[in-house]
Amino acid sequence: MKLKRLVAVVGCTLAANSFAMNIQPDPENPGGYIIPRADIEAAEKAKTADPMYAVWAKALETLPNNKVEAILPGLASNPSNVIRAEKVFPETEWKFLTDMAAPEYTYTRFLRAIGKFPAFCGDYTDGRDADAICKKSIITAFAHFAQETGGHIAVDNHWDNPKGLEEWQQALVHVREMGWSEGQPGYTTGCGGNDWQNRKWPCADGQGYFGRGAKQLSYHFNYGAFSEAMYDGDATVLLNNPGLVADSWLNLASAIWFFLTPQAPKPAMLHVIDRTWTPSQREKDAGIGFGFGTTINVINGGIECGEQNKDKGQPVNRIRYWEGLQSHYQIPVEPDEVNTCWQQTPYGSLNLNGATDVLYTNWEADYKYHSDRPGGVSFECKLVGYQTAYSALVKGDYEKCVTDVYDAQISWPDVRVVDDVPPGPGPGPGPNPDPDPEPGEFPAWEATKVYTGGDKVSYKGGNYEAKWWTQGNEPTQGGPWKQISGTTPPVEPPVNPEPPVEPPVNPEPPVEPPVEPPVNPEPPAGVTEWVAGQTKVSNGDMVTNGGKCFVAKNNPGVWESPTASNWFWNEVPCK
Repeated sequence: MKLKRLVAVVGCTLAANSFAMNIQPDPENPGGYIIPRADIEAAEKAKTADPMYAVWAKALETLPNNKVEAILPGLASNPSNVIRAEKVFPETEWKFLTDMAAPEYTYTRFLRAIGKFPAFCGDYTDGRDADAICKKSIITAFAHFAQETGGHIAVDNHWDNPKGLEEWQQALVHVREMGWSEGQPGYTTGCGGNDWQNRKWPCADGQGYFGRGAKQLSYHFNYGAFSEAMYDGDATVLLNNPGLVADSWLNLASAIWFFLTPQAPKPAMLHVIDRTWTPSQREKDAGIGFGFGTTINVINGGIECGEQNKDKGQPVNRIRYWEGLQSHYQIPVEPDEVNTCWQQTPYGSLNLNGATDVLYTNWEADYKYHSDRPGGVSFECKLVGYQTAYSALVKGDYEKCVTDVYDAQISWPDVRVVDDVPPGPGPGPGPNPDPDPEPGEFPAWEATKVYTGGDKVSYKGGNYEAKWWTQGNEPTQGGPWKQISGTTPPVEPPVNPEPPVEPPVNPEPPVEPPVEPPVNPEPPAGVTEWVAGQTKVSNGDMVTNGGKCFVAKNNPGVWESPTASNWFWNEVPCK
């Protein structure tokens, strides 16, 4: 299931991108519409026909929590992927790599995190070595753990590192972000706003969404999305109790979830390692291919990849840790695999406009004009390459997008999906079709009167029905009118009909920032302007740089310039 087969598949998908849809006025909601569920499901199926969508969905399948919590080391009843993980990475190896770790991280919790996601250390039916892929996945994860939550203590620092542990043996030292503790509200940037993120993932009063767990999960929208994956779509569990990401097996499951989740156009890290993914031509041109370096780009490419970051501390550390672990565990590296990402364009800077061999994973309203549908609205959603309220990898989200459950889409009509749409009035097939109305049966058309979809009028010997909002358009000229009976022959609509005057329909929705909360371009008065090599700050101090505001969180001192949220800084709104 390689992406290199995409071009033909995408072509078929685009060709089938317009569907016959039975859209009718909603009898329970004036101004709204109903659509059969079968039509919605057919549209979604056609838009996600590429086999990679099924691969992604399979990778994100989860085991029920009651079965996960029954997992213990050595049990014959453990899921098959857990048994494989125990075989290639037994508890002795866990202890070897976690001698400095926080007590909240345990081997049992590690196995439960793996057991939650059957695709991690899962089976392959095409001849790939599942044991080798499992081991490489675990070692790759530990290289990133060592950077994200490691001790970073030199091997010859005998005072702080009396056992002389290598830095790649110092993973999982921190379970909570440095400087933060439970009961401390914080990281609430973006909370309480009137936007779809708050409607979908509402912040709880008094909670802090600072970094927790092996991957340092941060911000309410990430806690909400992870909660949905862990608790059958319920975002509120972790939004109300984010401390679970530190104090339960979720502290490691959050990292496995990230490992398996594609962030279009970024691939899932697992599929970089097991080669289910194949880079598109645009990615190849940007230097992105197989190897550990691409996993850095997936995690933090905007900060750590590109030639300007070649000698930066974070990527240099990650690569050292990977190479140390890879050498110790004798992980095979293929000739086309590259450990570094300084030669890669960060994914956030990669221009994929017009690329036909890249798949996207989020739904957004399709604002393309359809002359044969009420108001010219498509009543469809399309795949986009930025974060939205609706995911193509979550069952039922396409329907939520069409009905706009989280009110995330501009000028989108009220839509209700039903199992059966009753036959509409007027001529046509149905159990009780109405006879053709006689000319003059309906009120005469008036040039100054406003008509909306479904209104019927008589004009020049014919009867006409409005397809959408109209005023002043002669029914015989087609466009917003269709002839339903009478002696005047139907008039074909013009090739390029003008869109309706009301309601307005945006051709393209605004692109909302996919991950980080928005910031104001103008910094507030009185806040320190960052000067590289001079400005010195401590935890909690705010500075401005490039018109943006940042709060120090790890005593950056005078050497780490703030450009985006990272280990040292949080980008925050300028207030």
